[in-house]
Amino acid sequence: MRTSNLDSTDRKILRELTGNARIPVAELARKVGLSKTPVAARLKALEDSGVITGYRATLSPRKLGLTHVSFVEVRLDDTRPAALQAFNAAVRRVPEIEECYMIAGGFDYLLKVRSQDMADYRRVMGEEVSTLPHVTSTTTFVSMEAVVEGSSPAL
Repeated sequence: MRTSNLDSTDRKILRELTGNARIPVAELARKVGLSKTPVAARLKALEDSGVITGYRATLSPRKLGLTHVSFVEVRLDDTRPAALQAFNAAVRRVPEIEECYMIAGGFDYLLKVRSQDMADYRRVMGEEVSTLPHVTSTTTFVSMEAVVEGSSPAL
């Protein structure tokens, strides 16, 4: 199922679920204007097609004491497939790395690193990020405020 194949009811279902993934099917049906059975069938179709990839709890970084956010540009000394695969596998094992993107531009990867404070970030950089395979240099940008964060794709 492609985004272009989603009708307005599918989009309503997805918007409701992004606000509350634990909403009962009966309540979801009421909110989108259908009965329970067709909504359950649509949910199954959205899951089977891979549009819905899972359900999870959204945690509060503030309540967990993880309020320090940094973005790190990473440059590698080798960008052949084996080096990229080694870096990708290693970066997935660092829990403080919340997001990682391969970039087309003046550097190779952009990381979003979440930590407790600057001292914790320095530890993550020294013990984790700088020891990742093929890392040759990094540049850090510290976030002062999250203006938009963790939003869902526009539907």
